[in-house]
Amino acid sequence: MSNNNLVWVTGASSGIGRAIVEELVVNSFSIAATSRKLSSLQTMIKQLREDKNKVFLFPADVKQSSELHDVYSEIAKKNIVTCLINNAGVTSFKSAEENSIAEIQEIIETNLLGSIYAIKAVLPDMIKNKSGTIINVLSVAAIKTFTNSSAYAASKSGLLAYTNSLREELRKYNIKVINIFPGATKTPIWSNDALEKYSDRMMSPKDISIVIRDILLLNGNIVPEEIVLRPIKGDL
Repeated sequence: MSNNNLVWVTGASSGIGRAIVEELVVNSFSIAATSRKLSSLQTMIKQLREDKNKVFLFPADVKQSSELHDVYSEIAKKNIVTCLINNAGVTSFKSAEENSIAEIQEIIETNLLGSIYAIKAVLPDMIKNKSGTIINVLSVAAIKTFTNSSAYAASKSGLLAYTNSLREELRKYNIKVINIFPGATKTPIWSNDALEKYSDRMMSPKDISIVIRDILLLNGNIVPEEIVLRPIKGDL
């Protein structure tokens, strides 16, 4: 890697994360792409139509803070992470009664703790540089009640509370903290049955990625701190 300003995207191999990588590369951003499976990242990069040399692959499990620390240390040797996009996420679509403890731990550790671990990795240098952007891909489940989403909602609303407080602490360092709340989006997080039934009502990952691209292209003393994105026909 050469000296560059990079955008670090977690959960980058599929869904919204992959769409973000594809959209930003088209717009000349350099990307550090993180996902649990190297093979999934390699498949993604093979299918990129734009400059593959702008995308650097880092397999890591966001649930492991040491892995994220190692990834950031490697990136930071020759690059500055100007933006972290916390996108990695999982869910189960089960009732609170049906959710096992193991499933709840997976959801909380991935969606909430994984995002916090990534933030903690980038924060010291962003504070030192007095510049940076942290974008969290949350969910409308963080601000609206849905059934069969208790653990998922807890993880996303927990990250919302954490980053709302974080934002106030970081204003003095010129660091932007932005929360995106997408509604139903056509990604692998949904079951095949749900996608078959509702896909015509869902947003596309590309739609979400365009919004994030436009945020990163904003200049001046402005920050869109919260953005709710829903399908035109509303929530499912």
